Amino acid sequence: MLSLKKSLTTLLFIFMLGGLQAQEQILHKIKFNKRGSREDFEVKFVDKDQRETSLPVVLLKGKRRGPIFTIVAGVHGYEYPPIIAVQELLEEIDPQELRGSLVILPLANKSSFYGRSPFVSDLDGVNLNNAFPGDPNGSVTQKIAAFISKEVIPYSYGFLDIHGGDANEDLLPFVCYYNNQNRPNETSTAANMAEASGFEYVVSYPYTLQPTDSSKYAFKEASQFGKVALSIECGKLGNVQEEAVAKIKDGVYRILDYMNMVELENVEQHTVKRLNKQSYIKAEHQGIIFSDLKAGDEVKKDQPVALIKDEFGKVIHEVKSPASGIILYKIGTPPVNTGETIMCIASEN
Repeated sequence: MLSLKKSLTTLLFIFMLGGLQAQEQILHKIKFNKRGSREDFEVKFVDKDQRETSLPVVLLKGKRRGPIFTIVAGVHGYEYPPIIAVQELLEEIDPQELRGSLVILPLANKSSFYGRSPFVSDLDGVNLNNAFPGDPNGSVTQKIAAFISKEVIPYSYGFLDIHGGDANEDLLPFVCYYNNQNRPNETSTAANMAEASGFEYVVSYPYTLQPTDSSKYAFKEASQFGKVALSIECGKLGNVQEEAVAKIKDGVYRILDYMNMVELENVEQHTVKRLNKQSYIKAEHQGIIFSDLKAGDEVKKDQPVALIKDEFGKVIHEVKSPASGIILYKIGTPPVNTGETIMCIASEN
């Protein structure tokens, strides 16, 4: 769709024990880098236990003035379609044809990715998507969250965190945002952006955080910070599906087109289904789960949706749906542990 102008520049910034030595480097680069340019660099993190990792960053400064927009992939390193989609976007987006600047974090959790570790880093056992706003003096994963919270989010107008179904998750493609009534203008823009993304299902999550509460999630941190924040969820079960990669890319381009950062021709209209209410089914027992249902199936309240059996094949729990709606995502592999989310049922109201 767009051609690539590759940069040969690679820089290394060190995130040391005492705090952020790369403080405001991204803002500085956005201000002073040449228009129509690309710069690749890494931020290195070392914690008190001498665990090390790094965060790749790509800065695309457009030929024309415009907003700063951040795209993040790989917060969960086992969610492959977002990572591959962003790799392809890096090949295609031409800063000469871009309005504004893109801050792209193509692989936010390298240790999880290369360690093939679902959800958590294999370095410190921390889930990056539960670590925000992070701790500059904590473990390496907590340092990454702190860097994104302090160095990336404050300077971004928009923030897109791209996820998919992890190793055990069957998932219906959707785009989501938080219904933050404290920030009505940003929330309205996020909703419009989500509806412009080309995804059929648009999910709004309730927002109940107080200003001093920990956000946990990356795009929730951005929402709490007053940014236009949203997330794409596409792909499933720890595999690369070509259709998911293509859908993510199309969604990103449509969002950038909505922001007038790129120009698309002949954008097709699409149907939008809004899912504003979510009901979660938590496992009451550890065991082996059996279900003929998949993400996207419709269910009725009190409908049996799964059986949990013990290792001897005996049924220990029949799982019923607490509400009518559509299965947004569910466990897609046999193991289940007490307290895990078996299914999320979403509906319009």
